[in-house]
Parts: sequence; C-alpha cells; structure tokens
Amino acid sequence: MIGLNLCPFAKAVHSKGQIRWVESRATQPRELLGELVAELKTLAAADPEAIDTTLLVCPGLLHDFLDFNDFLDVAEGALEDLGLEGQLQIASFHPQFQFDGTEPDDAGNLSNRSPHPTLHLLREDSVERAVAAFPEAEAIFERNIETLEAMTPAQRRAVFSDRG
Repeated sequence: MIGLNLCPFAKAVHSKGQIRWVESRATQPRELLGELVAELKTLAAADPEAIDTTLLVCPGLLHDFLDFNDFLDVAEGALEDLGLEGQLQIASFHPQFQFDGTEPDDAGNLSNRSPHPTLHLLREDSVERAVAAFPEAEAIFERNIETLEAMTPAQRRAVFSDRG
C-alpha cells in the first residue's frame, strides 16, 4: 500500500505512528461485532494525534468474500447505532476482494486485497483533510489501477505474494 503509493494518505499516519493495529480474536461474526463496536468507540474517543485510524484484522473468520460483504452491512449498522456516521467510516480489505463489475483476476482488485479480512476505521475529518491536500484526489482510484496493471504478473506476485 505505502510502497506503491496506492493510498497517498497512508504514509503520513504510518510514519507518525498514528495507526492502531488490532488483531481480532473472533471466530464468530457476533464476537467480531463486539470487537468492532469497541474499536469504533476507542477511535472516536481517542486524540487523533495519538490514533488517527484503526485496522481491525480478522484472521479467524470471514474468509469467504461474500460473507465478508454481508458483515460489512452489519458493520455499517453498528456505526449508525453508535451515532458515529459522519464522524467515522469503514473501508474494507479482503484476500479475495473484487470490485463490482470486474473479474477476480483483474489487477485493480489488488488495491483492496489484504492477507486477512480487514476493517479499516477512518476519521471522516482526516479523510476530508487528506483529500483537500491531495491534488485531484478523485483520480487516485484510476491511478492505482494504472499502477497495478503496469506491473508484470511476476512483479505483482512478488509484491502481493500468492494473491497476484
């Protein structure tokens, strides 16, 4: 992500140590929901200079991408129930991530692939500031696809292991 500059906003929070990394212990979606709620509350209450974003990594469940997508609806419901819509948002990463209308092996899908299902909790204010500071932020997605498609299959395998 950072090495290929797929997310031009990631480098700053990474270098400042403002990313909270949490490995979920959940083996059932209900357990993950409890962890997600706790992490949403933690991020909302934290000083942004200390924790600007959280990555909740889920190695023990939601291995199937469709199950993961179903859980995203539950996650968005939790965000709404907590009254945190407009304050926080949830981005998603998965080993089998596939954008709507693409083929599973399309290179562009790699931009949202990760070794394990991952829920990325972001502050809306931080996203807005980052987008405002980045010229032509709306072009990031297209540039990412161009970057990934320009890589050879061997380069993608080297970067993305067996997911390329």
